[in-house]
Amino acid sequence: MFGKKSTSPKVSTTTPVARVTTVLGPGISWKGDLRGKGGVRIEGSLEGEIAIRGLVIVGETGRVTGEAIKADTVIVAGTVNGHIIAEKLEIRATGRVYGDVNTGSFSTDEGAFLRGKVTMEDSVDLSDLPPEKENLQTAPENGSGDGPEPAQGED
Repeated sequence: MFGKKSTSPKVSTTTPVARVTTVLGPGISWKGDLRGKGGVRIEGSLEGEIAIRGLVIVGETGRVTGEAIKADTVIVAGTVNGHIIAEKLEIRATGRVYGDVNTGSFSTDEGAFLRGKVTMEDSVDLSDLPPEKENLQTAPENGSGDGPEPAQGED
């Protein structure tokens, strides 16, 4: 009853949420696919597919329209028109999602909106996302992977 308390450290089995490394600011319109690794915050509008190994945040002023958003974690405070596939999905009070959802973990705030079907899975297939750990000495064939590539003919 009054014995020694166990001091063994608790180990978390969940991976920490990645920090935001890229921002698509308000007033910016992006047309095209967004792929890579890291954390992305969208406050402008994006028309295209998103495949990110990490965190995707659609901010209150953000609007995403496309076939799918595929990421480890997706937080929606703005508007998403499309399918969401994520290990963890959170829809905030100002968030609006128009599309089906496949996720392992799902939460919403009061006032959040979802028009679509939610399918919860024990594990979500994110195999086509970039690997979590890459050999830093090898660069992708299409560039450094540090950011969006300029369109042909642009500098």
